[in-house]
Amino acid sequence: MTDSPRSIAQRDTPLPAGLNEERFAGYGVMGLPFASGHYLAFRHFPASSVGEGYDSVWHRDPAGNWVIYSSVPPSSSCARYFGSELEDARVEDISVQWTGPRAFTVEIRHKIVWELELGRSVATAAMTGIGRLMPAAWWRSEKVLSAMSKAAGPVLRAGKVGLTGTVSNGQWFRANPRMLWTVDDSRAMVDGVDIGPPGPLDHQARLGDFWLPQRGMFVVGESFFEPYDPERHRQNTMGS
Repeated sequence: MTDSPRSIAQRDTPLPAGLNEERFAGYGVMGLPFASGHYLAFRHFPASSVGEGYDSVWHRDPAGNWVIYSSVPPSSSCARYFGSELEDARVEDISVQWTGPRAFTVEIRHKIVWELELGRSVATAAMTGIGRLMPAAWWRSEKVLSAMSKAAGPVLRAGKVGLTGTVSNGQWFRANPRMLWTVDDSRAMVDGVDIGPPGPLDHQARLGDFWLPQRGMFVVGESFFEPYDPERHRQNTMGS
């Protein structure tokens, strides 16, 4: 595959088809752990069925407290699904600057500066190739996604992987990572402090059934969620 992450990121992103589900499409860093106990994740979803497209940065501090920063209100961003486990959900300006075919920087002014360099492994190339051959119906099958989850963790050396299940606020979800790259190098400043080198956490983090990988992974794909129901799902979009 010759396309770089930057060239793919610069393409128009269509909203995936669907009726009784909330849908998003784009790219992001599924997650990256740091040996210091910090954890960062990033989402760039220009296509959304619940509002305007958005960027979001997830940050977990060494004490285990999560904050999600988004360019749109929490009710239209990732906090819509994970808010009940957050310490806070904040609206911030988020900039994304591609500095090379496989390098980019994510910045929240006065808060986070995160530089990333991406690479390719035999495992990510193989999984991307398999994903391109999969019928559309398989991407919507819980059985197929569950089987992929069990295989992906050991193959990618990322710990547990969950592509389907229930998120923190109670909705079901399906993640469709169509293309994958590794995060080969990264440096991040949080509140002006270098948080150190990437490295797995002592205990893998998760939010609901969504496991945050123990190795940095950049993905291009779609996510699907159960529509919010106030009688069955948690309403809070901030920590409680």
